[in-house]
Amino acid sequence: MADRETRPTTVWSRPERGARGPAPERSRTQITAAALALADAEGLAAVSMRALAQRLGTGPASLYRYVGSRDELLDLMADAVAGELDLSGATGGDWLDDLVGLALQSRDAHVRHPWLADLNDRRGEVLGPHAIDYLDHALGILAPAPGTAGEKLEAIGLLGGLAVLFARREAAATSTGHPAADDLSARDPSPGDPSPGDPSVGDPAARAAHLAAVAAEGRHPHLLAALTAAGAPPPADRDALFVTLLRRLLPAMLGQGEP
Repeated sequence: MADRETRPTTVWSRPERGARGPAPERSRTQITAAALALADAEGLAAVSMRALAQRLGTGPASLYRYVGSRDELLDLMADAVAGELDLSGATGGDWLDDLVGLALQSRDAHVRHPWLADLNDRRGEVLGPHAIDYLDHALGILAPAPGTAGEKLEAIGLLGGLAVLFARREAAATSTGHPAADDLSARDPSPGDPSPGDPSVGDPAARAAHLAAVAAEGRHPHLLAALTAAGAPPPADRDALFVTLLRRLLPAMLGQGEP
C-alpha cells in the first residue's frame, strides 16, 4: 500500500532518465514528436508502441526506457499540442479580446490534430506542464474580468468545448473521408435526406434555406417565430460565428452581459 501511495501518478512525475544505465539515445520530446506525426498521418488508432518503434527504427522494448505505457505516450502527445499555443502575449488588456484569441488558437490546434478531441474524450484530460501553463495563462487573462474563480474556470472549460466543437465541424465539412460522412452514406436514406453527393451537404447557406422552408410550411410555429424574430442568419464564416458565440457567452457566464 505504501508503494502504491508513493508511486508517480503521471509520466511527468518520473525523471526522464534513470540515474543508472547507458545514456539515452532519444528523448521523450523526440518520441512524442514522432507519435504526433504518426497520429496526424494515420489517426490515433495507428499509434502503438510497435508502430512508433518502427517509425523510429528501433525495437518496441527500447521505448519503454522513456515511456512506461501507451497511456503515458498519449498524455505526452496531448500536452505537446498544448505546448503549440503561444502564451507569450501580455495579459491585462481587454480580457475578452485576449480570451477569444486564445480560443482561436485552441480551435486551430484541434483542427491540426483532429484526433486530440477523441483522445481527451476517452482518457479524461490529464494536465501536463503545458496544459497547466495554458490554464494559468487563461486565468491571468481573466483576472480583471468579473465573476468568481469557479465561474472563470467554467468559462475556460466552455472555451475549450467550443473549440473542439468547431474543429470537429470543420473537419466534417472539409474531409470527404470523415467517419460521420461514411456513416451517412452507409445507412439507408430516409425520405427527404440529401444524397451523399448533394452539394448542399455542409453548405451553411443551403442548410439555413432548408430550415426556413420547413418553418414556412406552418407545422412548426415556434421555429417560424424564432427565425422571423432572429432576422438574418448567423454568419456562415466559421471564424466569425466562433468569435460571435464566444463574445456573447463568455461575458454572460461571468455576470457581465453582452458587451
